[in-house]
Amino acid sequence: MPKMTGAECLAEMLAGYAVTHVFMVPAVLRRSFAEMERRTSIKRIHTHGEKSAAYMADGYARATGRPGICMAQVIGALNLAAGLRDAYLAHSPVIAMTGGRDPRTKFRKVYQEVDDVPAFEPVTKLNATIDDVSRIPDMVRQAFRVATSGTPGPVHLQFRGNEGQIDAEQADMEPLVESLFAIAPPFRPEPHSASVIAALKVLQEAAKPVIVAGGGVRASGAGPELVALAERLAIPVATSLNGKDAIAGTHPLSIGVVGTYSRESANRVVAEADAVCFIGTETGGMTTNFWAVPKIGVTAVQIDLDPQALGRNYPLKAAVLGDAKVTLARMLAHANEDTSGRRKAWIDAAQDICRDWRRKYADVLASDAVPIRPERMCAELTRHTPDDAIVVVDTGHAGMWMGGMFDLTSPRQSYIRSAGHLGWAFPAGLGAKAACPDRPVVVFTGDAGFYYHLAEVETAARWGLNAVTVVNNNGGGNQSKRGFDRAYGGTQTDQARELWTYTAVNFAQVAENLGALGLRVERPADFAPALHRALAAKRPVIIDVATDIEALAPLAVG
Repeated sequence: MPKMTGAECLAEMLAGYAVTHVFMVPAVLRRSFAEMERRTSIKRIHTHGEKSAAYMADGYARATGRPGICMAQVIGALNLAAGLRDAYLAHSPVIAMTGGRDPRTKFRKVYQEVDDVPAFEPVTKLNATIDDVSRIPDMVRQAFRVATSGTPGPVHLQFRGNEGQIDAEQADMEPLVESLFAIAPPFRPEPHSASVIAALKVLQEAAKPVIVAGGGVRASGAGPELVALAERLAIPVATSLNGKDAIAGTHPLSIGVVGTYSRESANRVVAEADAVCFIGTETGGMTTNFWAVPKIGVTAVQIDLDPQALGRNYPLKAAVLGDAKVTLARMLAHANEDTSGRRKAWIDAAQDICRDWRRKYADVLASDAVPIRPERMCAELTRHTPDDAIVVVDTGHAGMWMGGMFDLTSPRQSYIRSAGHLGWAFPAGLGAKAACPDRPVVVFTGDAGFYYHLAEVETAARWGLNAVTVVNNNGGGNQSKRGFDRAYGGTQTDQARELWTYTAVNFAQVAENLGALGLRVERPADFAPALHRALAAKRPVIIDVATDIEALAPLAVG
């Protein structure tokens, strides 16, 4: 076994796992960075904040299924832990590496000393320390194994030394790489045949079944099997926000995003269903509008990789434990297409509900109003987003607008959204672009979200992370308007608006000063030309869209 430094071993292993980028705030694992430069092609993306580094690694991971790597020294570790929260909620394989306390000086008030390890416990699948350099090979292998296996999720490794200086030490080590765990999913557990048949029986006997597809469908790459089964059995498909790209919004069986940040048509169809098949979704509050759509007690089937998810919120007629892609393929092989005829009236009714939704919102989707309506912006993105684009969306109003008003038009498009942390989308989009440089990346956020990590515009320009970021700039966090109206007993005072409005800022000018291309859009007709110019620019672009602060996203139905 060769003698080498921890830095040499770590650099070789990351290269062996096909890592192309590391997102970090220095100074941490400096010797390892030097070895990366000497012997690998790994890019070391120096960000302006640890949380941004975690979000970039998360976007990288969700765009590819490959673990994203983020790093911070000991003083930034807590910020990195905060950034892992979204990856944890979204089941994204992110590996965080930090510096840590030296056992020889613990409890002696060393500069910046805090025990950071407990902070990572609630947001990781594995939270471990490396105090001996010889443990680097097996612990790095374990990190990749845990991050990608089962339900994916974040891992934290703390390296001894405030900057992880343990990597300068030597030992007899072999940088063995298990390539199976370089991408999720490494395994595809087969479902029990009887459970597959039981689930299929419930769907085939139902008169008005519906499928709710979640993020597990996208993580498994099961979109084609999902669509094929829905077509064979004539079953409408709703998705969670995380599963939005499981089926194109233009497909005749697609009814939209269901739940709280949703499309009215999806909630109405799911509420009328006599059987619901949940696939790769935890049936949480956002996907079900806090368990109101569908109501608890509906005939339900659930397919999931995680046994703890099965039946957590809805009593089940059939439960299937297995990989979504494999399970759907098994169901497809046994599906009786002859049963689809009995659901023609149900499909017609579901499509009527979808047409009703389009008629209801036709005017605002096509509105020429100034300031610009966000619905019109979403409609323009539906028409002009490239067929192979990765669309990255923030939470809050951004998630509501795009979840309800934007449609994917091609199975080659990907859709990634924040699991609940405002400001996530912009740095996550940069991570997605780093991972997939040959695909267009279009980010949608609001000014409230964009402000969080505005400094990363400079990072994008410095590293050539050429994502296109669309900012819904209405001069405030107007999702809060309804809440403050309620707090004031009906209509809030003018002074209360100070709590959720901002100074008017032209983000296009800010972007130019930070090294990106800035485009300002103030009329609806100018949005599509600006988007096409941005996509062709070959540099990071911020499209600052002046929108109506009084425009509020529709509330969930049901």
